[in-house]
Amino acid sequence: MPHRAASFAPTLSQAAQDLATGRTTALALTEAALARIADPTGEGARAFVAVQAEQALATARAMDSLRAAGRAPSPWAGIPISIKDLFDQQGVPTRAGAAALDDAAPATATAPAVARLERAGFVVLGRTNMVEFAFSGLGVNPHHGTPLSPWDRATGRLPGGSSSGAAVAVAEGMGLGALGSDTGGSCRVPAALCGIVGYKPTAKRVPLEGVLPLSFSLDSIGPLANTAGCCAVLHALMAGAGHAAPPPARPVAGLRLGIPEDTFLFEGVEPAVLAAFDRAVARLEQAGARIERFALPELAEIPRANATGGFAAVEAYAWHRALLARAADRYDPRIRARIQRGAAMSAADYIALQQDRARIIAATAARTAPYDAVLCPTTALTPPALSEVAEEAEYNRINLLLLRNTAAFNFLDRCSISLPCHAPGEAPVGLMLTGAHDGDAALFAIAVAVEAALAA
Repeated sequence: MPHRAASFAPTLSQAAQDLATGRTTALALTEAALARIADPTGEGARAFVAVQAEQALATARAMDSLRAAGRAPSPWAGIPISIKDLFDQQGVPTRAGAAALDDAAPATATAPAVARLERAGFVVLGRTNMVEFAFSGLGVNPHHGTPLSPWDRATGRLPGGSSSGAAVAVAEGMGLGALGSDTGGSCRVPAALCGIVGYKPTAKRVPLEGVLPLSFSLDSIGPLANTAGCCAVLHALMAGAGHAAPPPARPVAGLRLGIPEDTFLFEGVEPAVLAAFDRAVARLEQAGARIERFALPELAEIPRANATGGFAAVEAYAWHRALLARAADRYDPRIRARIQRGAAMSAADYIALQQDRARIIAATAARTAPYDAVLCPTTALTPPALSEVAEEAEYNRINLLLLRNTAAFNFLDRCSISLPCHAPGEAPVGLMLTGAHDGDAALFAIAVAVEAALAA
C-alpha cells in the first residue's frame, strides 16, 4: 500500500478533529504536504505541474488565525488539497496538461467547484499533472512526465488517467484530497491503480463552468481521497451543499447488490483483479449483503451505439478544431489522433447516438432498479508497466481495457465510486460500486458501509 507522511491524518474527519483540538495546525499540515511534493525521492515533480507554495502557506496561516478567533469558515478550514490542471483559477492559465496551451491567457475567474472548496477554507497546494486534454485512461504525459503508481516503483507503473497527478498526490500524502474530472473513468481509474478512492457523480451535480471540457455530454467533476467519507465531503461542498459531513453508513446486512453477469465487464480481467473482486464479494456476503447475479444485456448495446465515434471524440473535436488549426504539431500525436477522429462523425450519427443513449439509459435503469448498487471491477488490469505502452498498438489496447468498465457508467450517467479492495502487499485493485442516476447520497452511504466491511 502507498506510504503516507507520518504527520498526515489519513482522513478529512481526523484532520478536522486534530485542527479543532489544537493537535495540529493548518500551517503544519500544509508544510508537511509541500515537503512531500518537494521530496526529490518522490513523485512530486511529476505529480504537479505547478506548486502554489506561497499562496498555500498564506492561506494556511489565515485559516489558523480565523480558527483561533473562532471564525473558521468550516470544520475543514486549513486542510490541504490539490486541483487538476483543467480547473480555472483566477489569474492562472489553464493548460490541461498540454503544450499547445502554453500561451493560454490567465483565467478571469475561478471555477465554481474550486471556489466552493476555497470558501470552506481548504488550502490549494497547486495544480496536478494529467493526460493531455484528459483524453486517455493511462496517465501518460510526454510534456510534464508521467507520475508513477505507488505500487512497484522499481518497475515504474502507470498511475491511470486522466487524473494521474491527483491520484498520486493523494496516495503520497501530498494533500488529503484532490479535484479531478471523470469523462470515461478519469477519477476512478487512477484511484484504482493508486490504491485510493475516486468518485464520479451524477454529472449535473457539480457545475462544469470554468473546467476545460472534453465531452460536455459525459464530463463530470469528482474528488479523489483516502476514504469514501472524504470523497462525500468534497463532493457535497463542490455540489453546493451549505454543510458537509461524512454520511452515516447503511448496514451492510440486507443490502441488495447486483453483479451483471455475461457482460464485457468481466472479459479479459486479470486473475489478480478477479481474485481481489471475488474476495470482496465474499466478505460482503459474510457481512450479510445479498449478492445477486443478473442479466444486463443493454451494456452490449453501448459499444454498438458508440461505433460511429462516440461522444468524446466529436465533442472534443468541436472544441479543439481552432486550436488544432494553429498548433496541431504541439499535441501529443496519440491524443491528437483521437480528437481528429471526431471530424468524421455526421450530424445524423450524432443525433442517433443521443437517441440511443436515452433509450439504453431508460432500459438499464429498469434492470438495475431492484439493487442498491451494482458491483464490478473498476479496471480489468492491475497497473501496467509504463514500458508496456511505448508502442501505439499497446497504448490503445491497454487504454481501452482500463477505461472499458468505468466508461459504461459515464454513458449511463450513473454515480459510481472505486474503493480499494486488494490485500496489503498486493497490486492495487478497485471495487466499483455504481448507484442510480441522482442517487449520490445513497451510494455514499453504501460505499462507507462497504469500505468498513472490507477493512474488518
